[in-house]
Amino acid sequence: MTTVTYTVPAIHCGHCTHTIEMEVSELQGVKSVKADQNTKKVEITFEAPANEEKIKALLAEIDYPAEGLLSL
Repeated sequence: MTTVTYTVPAIHCGHCTHTIEMEVSELQGVKSVKADQNTKKVEITFEAPANEEKIKALLAEIDYPAEGLLSL
């Protein structure tokens, strides 16, 4: 199991966090998603078949691109 935290500057409100949490949690292998509008960070815990490439691609697709990886 891997946990990553991304900076997502496009987060502005509760709707943003809800959208990110709903969309990313549907990706196969994702175990948890926590988006925070105050810190503009998204913490994701996942295992295969999910990977960072798929997660970042999905975030970009839903207009919340990750701009930085904070931790592994």
